Amino acid sequence: MNTATGRRSRSRKRTKKRHPWLLLFRVVAWTICAGVFWCGYLLWLINGFPMDKQLVKADAGIVLGAALWNDVPSPALKERLDFAYRLFDTGLVDKLILSGGLDNNGSVKTEAEGMRDYLIAKGISADKLLLENKATSTYENLSFSKSIAEQHKLTDLIVITHDYHAARSKEIAKKLDFKPFQVAATKSKVLNPVYNESREVLAFTKWRLDSLLLAFGIPYSDSSL
Repeated sequence: MNTATGRRSRSRKRTKKRHPWLLLFRVVAWTICAGVFWCGYLLWLINGFPMDKQLVKADAGIVLGAALWNDVPSPALKERLDFAYRLFDTGLVDKLILSGGLDNNGSVKTEAEGMRDYLIAKGISADKLLLENKATSTYENLSFSKSIAEQHKLTDLIVITHDYHAARSKEIAKKLDFKPFQVAATKSKVLNPVYNESREVLAFTKWRLDSLLLAFGIPYSDSSL
């Protein structure tokens, strides 16, 4: 009788010892599942942006900046600028707001200045180009560019970027109360889609957290994303 009781007691003790590890395993498993679901949701948003939506004429396009290489637009930034040039050349926009501050890669020119020089070389006159030289993130690109648009009484705007960046840009523009506005996106032939979409998932996650903080009146935290 005592032997059986002792065995049951030892069994209960072993079970109790296993419980913390089982709880930890469940927490880790659910965290991984939630992370996979979240990444899948964001990738669905990123890749689900409608690329074939018809654009209508606007007052100005806002070209979101990207890196300069030796003070010249990188291949990816050239894609955005060539796309912006086509929109301008076909008459969809009358002016272009070029947004981007100094890179942390040794560039002397701001992204906006590098974009301006590239577009002037393509034939756009300088008076059609408005520069925003301070932004270091997508949020700042759009926030500072909106102020420039208001100063020049430009109301209808088109945000110009790459396809992987379009969904987040649209959310940020809505948060900043852009209206009316459109988002025009181009596909890249030079960027690595796996790297850029992975990076965009992280940037999108940070933006959602920043958006919650903004809703509670906590100032936006600066970021290069």
